[in-house]
Amino acid sequence: MSGNRVLIVDDEVKMQRLLEIMLKKQGHEVLRAGNGREALALAEHETFDLVITDLKMPEMDGMDLLRELRALHEETPVIIMTAYGTVESAVTAMKYGAADYLIRPFEMETVELAVARALALGQMQRENRYLRDEVEKGWDEFIGRSPAMREVYALIRQVAPARTPVLVMGETGTGKELVARAIHKASGRQGLFVPINCAAIPADILESEMFGYVKGAFTGAQRDRVGKFELAHGGTLFLDEVTEMSTPLQAKLLRALQDGRIERLGSNHVIDIDIRVIAATNHDPQAAVREQRLREDLYYRLNVIAIPLPPLRERREDIVLLAEHFLGKHAARMGRTVPPLSESARRHLIDHDWPGNVRELENAMERALVIGPGDVVDAVHLPPVEMAAGTEARPRPPTGGDGDWALQPQIDALEKRLIKRALAETGGNKSAASRLLQISERSLWYKLKKFGLGAG
Repeated sequence: MSGNRVLIVDDEVKMQRLLEIMLKKQGHEVLRAGNGREALALAEHETFDLVITDLKMPEMDGMDLLRELRALHEETPVIIMTAYGTVESAVTAMKYGAADYLIRPFEMETVELAVARALALGQMQRENRYLRDEVEKGWDEFIGRSPAMREVYALIRQVAPARTPVLVMGETGTGKELVARAIHKASGRQGLFVPINCAAIPADILESEMFGYVKGAFTGAQRDRVGKFELAHGGTLFLDEVTEMSTPLQAKLLRALQDGRIERLGSNHVIDIDIRVIAATNHDPQAAVREQRLREDLYYRLNVIAIPLPPLRERREDIVLLAEHFLGKHAARMGRTVPPLSESARRHLIDHDWPGNVRELENAMERALVIGPGDVVDAVHLPPVEMAAGTEARPRPPTGGDGDWALQPQIDALEKRLIKRALAETGGNKSAASRLLQISERSLWYKLKKFGLGAG
C-alpha cells in the first residue's frame, strides 16, 4: 500500500488541517471528521490504518469514540489528543486500548513519532492475529540429497530474490508448500507468508477470504475483515491448488495481479498491494487449460518460472533419510527414544512406490512407532506394501533367509490381527475399519478374503 489511511477527528478545523498537511507529506491518505459521531459513521463503512482523535468534542467525545472503534475494528490503533490531560484520563484511554495519549500543545516531531509507533503496532497486531500459531518453515524442512532435489534447491535459490511469479508443480505430498516457504524465506521480503488452499474453501467464500470485505457487504458480514492479499502485503501469497479456483474468481485474481491493487467486497476503495505470488497444483496445468478449468491468461501470468517437484519414487535414495527424520520427529513428540530401522525395513521402504509421497511416508513412520515394540522398526511394523488404493506390491526375488519373503508369514499374521482389531473397534463397519487401518476399502475387502475373515 502506498501510505496508510488515517482518520483525523477534531472539532477544530485548524488542528484538522495541520495534521492533514503533516500526514500527507508522509504519503498517507487522510480523511477528516468534526466529532465522534461523524467519525463513527465513516468507520462503519470505511477502513482506516490509524485514527487520531481529540478527547473533548461535542456529541461524542474521544473516549466514547475509542470504545466504539475498538468494538468495530479492534486492530485499528487510536491516538488520543487533549489539552486537558489528566493521569486518570490517560489511564482510562490506555485501558480502552489507545495506542498513544498526546498532551497539547505538542511538537510535530512528537506526533510523527506517535503515528509511526501506532502504525507499526497496527501492522503487528494484524500479523499476530493471523499467524499467532503459524510456525515459519524453510530450508531446515528439506530432507534429501538426490540429484533431483539438488536441482530443486538450485532453482529456489535462483528465483528467490526476484518478485517473479512461480508455479510449483508436483503430486500430492511432494512438499509444494515447503518450496513456497523456502522461496519466501530466501527472498528477503519483510512481509508475511500467507497460504490459501483454493481447493479447501468453498467458491462462494474464497473470494472474501482473498480480498476481504467491509461490514454489510453481505449477510453475516458484521465487521470489516482483512483479506489474504492485504495480509501478504510486502510478503508472499501462496495459492495452493490454484486450478481448483472457479473461473470467474480466476478473472478477478488475474486483474489484481496485473493492476497491483484490490478492492474489498462491498467497498469502492482501491488498495495498492505489493505481493509476490507463488501458485501450486497437483494437476497438469496445461491439461487444465485445455479443459477450461484454468484460464490460459492466468496460467501464463503464474507460470513465469516453473518448479516441478519429483515424486518420492523418483528419488528413492532419499527415502531412508526421510524415514529416519520422521522417526526422530515423532519419537521426540512422544517422548521416546528413536528406534533404528532394520535392514528389512529399509528394503521394504525403498521397494514401495509411495503414491502419497512424503506425506504418506511420514504417516507410515508415525504408525510404526505406535504399533512397534520401540527397540527397532522392522518390516512387520510397517504398513503392507499396498498402502494406497489400488496399489499392488511389486514382486521381488527372495534376498535370503532373513529377507522380506522369509518374513511374509509374520507380516500376514500381524495384518490379520490388526484387521480383526479394527473390525472389533468399529463394530464391523468396513468403511470405518479401512480408515482406521489407513488402507482403501477395496484393499480391506481383498485382505478379508485372503485371510478368510469373511467379506459378507
